[in-house]
Amino acid sequence: MTTPTPTEARISRTIATEIGARSEQVSAAVELLDGGATVPFVARYRKEVTGGLDDTQLRTLADRLVYLREMEARRAAIATSITDQGKMTDDLATQIARAATKAELEDIYLPYKPKRRTKAMIARENGLVPLSAAILADRKADPEALAAGFLSEAVPSAKDALNGARDILAEGLTENAQLLGDLRGFMQRSARVTAKVIAGQEEKGAKFSDYFDHAEDWKSIPGHRALALLRASNEGVVTLDIAPDEAGAEQAVAMVAATFEARTSAPGDVWLRSVAGWTWRVKLSLSMMLDLMAEMRARAQDEAISVFSRNLRDLLLAAPAGARATLGLDPGIRTGVKAAVVDATGKLLATETIYPYPPKSDLRGSQAAILRLIAAHGVELIAIGNGTASRETEKLVADTLKLLPAGVKAPVKVVVSEAGASVYSASELAAKEFPGLDVSLRGAVSIARRLQDPLAELVKIEPKSIGVGQYQHDVDQSKLGHALEGVVEDAVNAVGVDLNTASAPLLAHVSGLGASLAEAIVAHRDENGAFRSRKELLKVSRLGPRAFEQCAGFLRIREGDEPLDASSVHPEAYDVARRIVKACGRDIRSLMGDGTALKRLNAADFVDERFGLPTVRDILTELEKPGRDPRPSFVTATFAEGVEDIKDLKPGMVLEGTVTNVAAFGAFVDIGVHQDGLVHVSQLADRFVKDPHEVVKAGDVVKVRVTEVDIPRKRIGLTMRKDGGTSAREDRAAREASPSNGGPKGKPGRAPMSAAPKGKGGADTGSFGAALLDAMKRR
Repeated sequence: MTTPTPTEARISRTIATEIGARSEQVSAAVELLDGGATVPFVARYRKEVTGGLDDTQLRTLADRLVYLREMEARRAAIATSITDQGKMTDDLATQIARAATKAELEDIYLPYKPKRRTKAMIARENGLVPLSAAILADRKADPEALAAGFLSEAVPSAKDALNGARDILAEGLTENAQLLGDLRGFMQRSARVTAKVIAGQEEKGAKFSDYFDHAEDWKSIPGHRALALLRASNEGVVTLDIAPDEAGAEQAVAMVAATFEARTSAPGDVWLRSVAGWTWRVKLSLSMMLDLMAEMRARAQDEAISVFSRNLRDLLLAAPAGARATLGLDPGIRTGVKAAVVDATGKLLATETIYPYPPKSDLRGSQAAILRLIAAHGVELIAIGNGTASRETEKLVADTLKLLPAGVKAPVKVVVSEAGASVYSASELAAKEFPGLDVSLRGAVSIARRLQDPLAELVKIEPKSIGVGQYQHDVDQSKLGHALEGVVEDAVNAVGVDLNTASAPLLAHVSGLGASLAEAIVAHRDENGAFRSRKELLKVSRLGPRAFEQCAGFLRIREGDEPLDASSVHPEAYDVARRIVKACGRDIRSLMGDGTALKRLNAADFVDERFGLPTVRDILTELEKPGRDPRPSFVTATFAEGVEDIKDLKPGMVLEGTVTNVAAFGAFVDIGVHQDGLVHVSQLADRFVKDPHEVVKAGDVVKVRVTEVDIPRKRIGLTMRKDGGTSAREDRAAREASPSNGGPKGKPGRAPMSAAPKGKGGADTGSFGAALLDAMKRR
């Protein structure tokens, strides 16, 4: 490892503190990442080098590395600029070196930053600097009397002279780094976020009605509510302000006045306090408000991106139903239900459109078509999209399966999420995959494949279109996209990819590949047949040793020439694996999967100068369960018979459902009535729950009790508490779930992989409207 420079060492120390690691670990990881290694590769195959940093630590490290390097570049630029101006001092250099954030750096640089012509500049040109100095020097003198000695053609009156002196002093205050830092800290502790409805916007902004007269502490406002307020402001419904209360404003003015040490009743001190008050009202309060607004937005966006990322990860790592022939149904009423059958590998076998609903109402013909497809292709699973007419289609399938001959095993029917399906159907990828297939039928294929393997199918869709976030269109799209791509990459590499069956979109997310190499691999496979070993990857056009190193361990070859190619053991460590096999005196194929024999071995006996204990332990674990899938076993929620609409719900009902989305304030659960219910965070368990993700994740099958049903407003309150919760909490949960408040719109049940609050379009589903307006207001 190369010796880091002082700047690099400082960055490593900062990141190490933040992620709970040693600076040497961070420096080692940075060197690997700078060398082109990916996070999944470093996390899995370079544990000895990094001291075991996991993928979460490495993702944080990579993100912070960008920020801190930008800050160090800015630090150097500021130091150079001040030095070039001939104004650098030892004290200033120390301040610049110690600045911990970009904001602190900019505060220090303010007095030296080139600026446009200001009133203070004009006042200096008019010779008023001595006046401001005289007032500061002699507090007992009357400022007006002092000002009389500075009149000129450019300064015709004492008032003009005093205004000029005020402008000079005010500019000094606004460029005082210590004062700015103190005021920013005070505001962060004391400021209130207030919203007031704009006259005449009440009807337009009805969904924001709970924010028409709203106030709460800036320091504790939840991210989802901050984004709601920002949206309401952007839409012109409310005015938004961040400021201390009246007493706090007086304290802020006192902090500004303290810079002058203006504490007496002398004329000079009185005047200086008035300057302090004017500077706060006109300049500093506004700049502080903008700073805190930006910080609130950034904090809320980070929280929203974190929620989206966690939900997406849960969705991608949901249980696959497996390689079984599947019938996918994309429900529709007027346009019919689109049907597509895929075999165990996902290959399209047959398509059809049925019309069980008005205006055609061909129920018998539709049932006959479903039975025919089941019989002809040995269908074991039926995937039903969760869009319009989903519940009706599920009932149609249930009634149809009753018509199967005695002794014939009925396929398992599951409702799955359609989120993003229409985006995929109309994509260039889908057109290339199914050039002669109608767009609407492509959606049915996607629905079927999602049930077989949600990860393999969902990687074909832009993560943002899957719609499992909150306020996803209100956050920095570049930052969101970067975070979600990282989630997809980690999920794909955690599961591993079958080299001989994976699509190009799935291969593109494998460590070290990307879209171009993924296409090259598929082209090579199509031309030369299945890969027999990982080594054959080196024959792929443009895939060199570096890419091979990064990707090989995450690619699987079943029944190939090398048994270890079916595992996550990296080719570079095959010699270690063979030494382990030799120690057991067994054939490698018979040993793989034999946990009893492997548990008798001492991992330390196989450590060498290249591979340490972490790698040897990973190899032993992999040999015990080669190619293991980290995803859970497949289960589905069973919706209650006769409970198909919100009107069928009664308080006290105990139902089974699937968690569709998890937000900071609770979890949405699909119970099969076209409208998700909300389990508020206070209702998730019989204990205090700070983070809903402690208890549930998207895709979980849970039992809930209905606590409240508000049919006109389509609000469903649910609880997972054994004691049934309390009425106040039920009321809050029901209010927060309301579509009028932006809660997820009506839709039927989903399989464990579902998590999107809306159907196919992947629109701003995660927003939950105006942050569910009262989501945590009375907590």
